[in-house]
Amino acid sequence: MSDRYQSFSKSPIGQLFVKNLGLPSPQKLDRYTEGAPLVDGTVVVGGHGRLTETLTTALDNLGIAAVHLAAGSTASKEEKYKGLVFDATGISSPEELIALQEFFTPLLRSLKVCARVVVIGTNPTQTGSTDEQIAQRALEGFTRSLGKEIGNGSTANLVYVAPGAESTLESTLAFFLSPKSAYVSGQVARLGLTGTKKAAKVTDQAKPLAGKVAIVTGASRGIGEQIARVLHRDGATVLGIDVPQAASELQVLMKELDGDQLTLDITGKDAAQRIAHHVKEKHGGVDIVVHNAGITRDKKLANMADDRWNSVIAVNLSAPERITAELLEQGLINKNGRIVGVSSIAGIAGNVGQTNYAASKAGVIGFVDAVAPTLKNDITINAVAPGFIITAMTAAVPFATREVGQRMNAMAQGGLPVDVAEAIAWYASPGSSAVNGNVVRVCGQMMLGA
Repeated sequence: MSDRYQSFSKSPIGQLFVKNLGLPSPQKLDRYTEGAPLVDGTVVVGGHGRLTETLTTALDNLGIAAVHLAAGSTASKEEKYKGLVFDATGISSPEELIALQEFFTPLLRSLKVCARVVVIGTNPTQTGSTDEQIAQRALEGFTRSLGKEIGNGSTANLVYVAPGAESTLESTLAFFLSPKSAYVSGQVARLGLTGTKKAAKVTDQAKPLAGKVAIVTGASRGIGEQIARVLHRDGATVLGIDVPQAASELQVLMKELDGDQLTLDITGKDAAQRIAHHVKEKHGGVDIVVHNAGITRDKKLANMADDRWNSVIAVNLSAPERITAELLEQGLINKNGRIVGVSSIAGIAGNVGQTNYAASKAGVIGFVDAVAPTLKNDITINAVAPGFIITAMTAAVPFATREVGQRMNAMAQGGLPVDVAEAIAWYASPGSSAVNGNVVRVCGQMMLGA
């Protein structure tokens, strides 16, 4: 689905309007295509901390060309760079935050379009002093602000790496430095805060999910379809689940992806048991469980009927909880397995007419928070929180509302279903075993509310 305003803003007359009226001019975003390099260009690495050697090894393993700057040195002013990575783990006081300005200010004008900035720090709760905790927490404000300044389709994100989890950085760098994170900016990822601090080996970067089985609910169309496609691209066998009314679409998709299918209502009393039975009989277990199925039944609370409230909570929140509990109880989620919930920006910032939907999506975040510390066998649980994603459903939103939703973010455009799918594929990677209990927004960095 095309963005007509974006096309208009790049036309000769559109450029005139944009310039004279101060209108947003969204950059066409780079998105990953199968077989392409993770980074099409050079990344500059700076800073000094405990991740210096890890960064060198990780970038080399990922095939990313890098220039490492020693303290006090500067990169070439003539060359254009595709990414900047700064190791801020060595910053232990507020005064030392000046290192951020000294590294980034000379380089920001040397970035290509759709560049990537990644700041790496230590989770403030795991620092060794009050001054260090203050300085490391300051990185969030810095990164979120830079994400809103940087422009040209570029992004800025922060990765907190727990002490002892240094070797787990590779899959997260691959995501945040590549076009896979096209619509993810101003976000904070936390590695090794709960669960394991080790990363499973990824034997094939092109097919990291080879041999894995992935459940995707609500798989027949929209975001669910793209999740199924991306997980299949990365090597997984997909078990698509959807309601009986979507059976024909699901069958066509799963045939195309050489996957498996199951039609049922996930809110049914025996749905969790039926899914578990199918997984056990057909696959012996599952490696990735993506709770994507969701519905809206919008009304202001003053006019909200019981059935509107109950149906949204049942599909969006209660069903994922029951399905996960059943799969875990039967031991059907394999070692180093992944559970991913699909939340929403509405669950973080709220939305008029969506008290039921926002409650359900905030509940998904609560589900992640509650379950993450309890998981064993290196199983993880995380969530994505999409913002305005261009789908057939959002195409039906009134024009003015749709335009506001698309433009009020740092990218000045809506995201695509594949942007949500790529974030889920990052969580699903065997190398992401230290990424547990995270909620990352796929929203182009909303300007207001979150």
